[in-house]
Amino acid sequence: MAKRILIVDDEQDILDLLKYNLEAEGYETATASDGLQALERAKNNPDLIILDVMLPGKDGWEVMRQLRQNPGTQRIPVIFLTAKASEIDEVVGLELGADDYISKPISMRKLLARVKMVLRKARSLAQNNEEVLQFGEVEINTSKYAVTVAGTQVSFTKKEFELLVFLARRPGRVVTRDTLLNEIWGDNVVVIDRTIDVHIRKIREKLGGDNMQFIETIKGVGYRLKAEE
Repeated sequence: MAKRILIVDDEQDILDLLKYNLEAEGYETATASDGLQALERAKNNPDLIILDVMLPGKDGWEVMRQLRQNPGTQRIPVIFLTAKASEIDEVVGLELGADDYISKPISMRKLLARVKMVLRKARSLAQNNEEVLQFGEVEINTSKYAVTVAGTQVSFTKKEFELLVFLARRPGRVVTRDTLLNEIWGDNVVVIDRTIDVHIRKIREKLGGDNMQFIETIKGVGYRLKAEE
């Protein structure tokens, strides 16, 4: 079955260009030209959303926040597409839970490669649909994107969740920052080390109490989830 992609941009020529090229690659497409339309059409559960930042009404940042807050759309992969090319804009987009970030003017070859990569990664995550990981008072259900701490469900962003799962699957093993950046954000995305550190700090805060001590910092290298004895 063809993957379905929602394209969100307020420039009709961009919508037409992306629609033509994606459909030529065998994808099904839908389009939206503002933030409200994007949120409404995301309810149809596309396999991927290509989302412009500068939109009328609700901008891409706000659309992204609402997508990640809604259980029905929080797992849909998102690629930000924008004319903004500064590092801080990229960091903001990725920390909101985007899977990738592409600046205009568009390289269609690059965009199609990123689309394939993000869809492949989403498929790989979905294959682990019965996995439950545990440490301390923490239980992670990968199929439901759910984390409970001492029996209480705690909300994690998409990237926080993926980082926590990546470490929890490798108890006792040191994972370098470069590995985390490549595996969670992809090796084609430029992300600074501070992004990893900020995400880890937020994860620890949400785990709370003694549970936060399970994520150990290996100075100058990366992180490790402490193995239980």
